[in-house]
Amino acid sequence: MTTTFETRLRQLASADRRVLAGGRKGVEKESLRIRPDGRLADTPHPAALGSPLCSAFITTDFSEALLEFVTPAFASSWETLQTITDIHQFVATRIGAELLWPASMPCRIPADAEIPLARYGGSNVGRMKTIYRRGLGYRYGRAMQTIAGVHFNYSLPGDFWPVYRELRGDPGPEDQFRSTEYLALVRNFRRFGWLILYLFGASPALCRSFAGADPSNMPALNDETLYEPYGTSLRMSDLGYSNKTQASIHISLNSLDEYVRDLTAAIRTPEPDYEAIGVKVDGEYRQLNTNKLQIENEYYSAVRPKRVARSGERPTAALRRGGIEYIEIRSLDLSVADPAGINQNTMRFMEAFLIYCLLEESPLFDAEDLARCGRNQLRTAKAGRKPGLELERSSGRMPLKDWALEMLDAIVRVAELVDAGDARGGYVAAVESMRELVLVPETTPSGRLLDALAGRRLGYFDYVLDVAGRHRDYFERLRPLSDDRRDEFETDARRSLEQQAAIEAADEITLDEYLERYFANGGLR
Repeated sequence: MTTTFETRLRQLASADRRVLAGGRKGVEKESLRIRPDGRLADTPHPAALGSPLCSAFITTDFSEALLEFVTPAFASSWETLQTITDIHQFVATRIGAELLWPASMPCRIPADAEIPLARYGGSNVGRMKTIYRRGLGYRYGRAMQTIAGVHFNYSLPGDFWPVYRELRGDPGPEDQFRSTEYLALVRNFRRFGWLILYLFGASPALCRSFAGADPSNMPALNDETLYEPYGTSLRMSDLGYSNKTQASIHISLNSLDEYVRDLTAAIRTPEPDYEAIGVKVDGEYRQLNTNKLQIENEYYSAVRPKRVARSGERPTAALRRGGIEYIEIRSLDLSVADPAGINQNTMRFMEAFLIYCLLEESPLFDAEDLARCGRNQLRTAKAGRKPGLELERSSGRMPLKDWALEMLDAIVRVAELVDAGDARGGYVAAVESMRELVLVPETTPSGRLLDALAGRRLGYFDYVLDVAGRHRDYFERLRPLSDDRRDEFETDARRSLEQQAAIEAADEITLDEYLERYFANGGLR
């Protein structure tokens, strides 16, 4: 920890020991629907779950079979966990014999052309969402898009910002100050985010059939399973979201203006490989455009600065309008051990870690800084538990273990301050529980998963399918949802279907006109 961190933490503790408690936390969790035999479900999105275009709780990601569960943001991690659990329980009773695949890396999915794209109805906005996904399939392959994860959304408490701005002596507008500080957090997450892959990565193995897996470069656990002996998160490696196609896209994190500028440029800059695909071929859209990014969401990053957009508003326009409102963390694998895919300790640690990233010194990035961060992420994803593994710092190499313990010493200081303002506590315990994972790599989720595969002599597919069945049983055994909660989900399902129908009925222009206006005006209102 630096003197900058020490000073800022001490100042906050002196000013108001409660100021770090109550940050808003939300979760978006993806899961593939599968048949009882483990194959990808080929059924439409169940109407009982509502409209994926308009539901507040249950939508779809890339595929019709890739569910995404969304919680509101809560001040308590327990409320967030309870809500994501309730959504799972609601879904489990409405998908018949189908199961939810509980791991990040998919298995035994069909050929690319047979992976169904998500459908959002016949409205212009719904068709645009499907076209965007078709474009992703052409650009990166559909198999890669079936990888699932957990997104953790976080914002500091509202009362924090005036206190922190006064401590920092910044006389400027609060929105501008908040955006500047959130970007400092984002830069440090890029620097230190390898720790999240080490602690929570749960995808060290995959099926031999997965597109991109190369048996010549990975050892085999058995006939159907490839793995990295010291891997943590193949999802976040070059086998998953860290792909060469986007390596040439450089988005500055040094200021909000630069971030928006670079993201906008990527959306407007043609890419020869994508021009070869075409846009509208034989009367059908293959992609939204031939630029480096079709829209902002295509930019794969472990962390994104975000603002809630208004209806039809593009993310960059929302950021220009009001600055950064919260941070989206996208590097968490599904926790195979937890039926809801995440647990409360993980959320508490993530909150303390993100506050640490905010308070720690955060120099501006240059190209070499970003490249170094990328190399550290890849090393950790593919070999994070390797004894003696070293990562790169600006001052030279350092063993991952030593660097992790150094950070935990600082993060627990943050946790102490959060606990001081939260009568429920638990943050210090959550951070301290991570020390064993650093000291004993076999106790990490990735280590435990490989031990389970070896101990039970099961391949990845058979093991995860068995877990899927046990998770279904878990939700069936839970106390039934309260009448109020069940009514909330059922009402949302009905409302969302009605809202989708209203959107479809209100369309007065063609899809071509809609897309032209969308890209010309920075969104539609």
